[in-house]
Amino acid sequence: MRAVRARVPVVLLIPAFIGLAFLVLPMAGLVIRAPWATLVDQLATAEVGEALRLSLICATSATVICLVLGVPLAWMLARTELPGRRIARAFVTVPLVLPPVVGGVALLLVFGRRGVLGQYLDSWFGVSLPFTTAGVIVAEAFVAMPFLVIAVEGALRGADSRFEEAAATLGASRWTAFRRVTLPTVAPGIAAGAVLCWARALGEFGATITFAGNYPGTTQTMPLAVYLALEQDPDSATVLSLVLLVVSIVILVSLRDRWIGARA
Repeated sequence: MRAVRARVPVVLLIPAFIGLAFLVLPMAGLVIRAPWATLVDQLATAEVGEALRLSLICATSATVICLVLGVPLAWMLARTELPGRRIARAFVTVPLVLPPVVGGVALLLVFGRRGVLGQYLDSWFGVSLPFTTAGVIVAEAFVAMPFLVIAVEGALRGADSRFEEAAATLGASRWTAFRRVTLPTVAPGIAAGAVLCWARALGEFGATITFAGNYPGTTQTMPLAVYLALEQDPDSATVLSLVLLVVSIVILVSLRDRWIGARA
């Protein structure tokens, strides 16, 4: 091991450590500049509590929606040969690279009161999604679902399909094989994807503020509260950012140790 480490070229180590510092320093600065003396008082304010409560409710609801819709979608992409499957996979990954604000505009054009579907939801059922808590959930589900689908599709492709074929030869229907064989096999991948999906939904900003606005108690989640506090109370913005940073680190550490099983 010492011999292998001795062969590591310095020309690679130097940019590697610079890159690591580039990623770590902003987070370290957040910790250093946090108003630790008033941290508890800042966290105890009603505005922070309301934003945190709304963030947890919306991120969890969006994750449930992603699980209900995303797991079957991942199964379709991994286990079927339907026409247009590759195009469907491309569309699944689009929200990953699409600017979130553009995603919010797209949601408005479809689910807005004059949108492609929104006009019918409003006139037929009296349902209006923009600038509501439900709109926050829709926006978060839109940007977070690709994380779940990609994780579950990867788990499905890595799983041995012969167990499903064996279940089919024993008389199990495809639904029974999916429910009794496939789901337990890829459960760790689903759990990992759900955690990543929840974390992405918790930190969503651009699509949310475009589609749902920034109304305290209704659509103002933690990232939006940080944006507002940055102009009015920088210390409060720092505290809110610190909370999101801690939640993100806890999620990633838990994900790595429990579901991926890495030893590093």
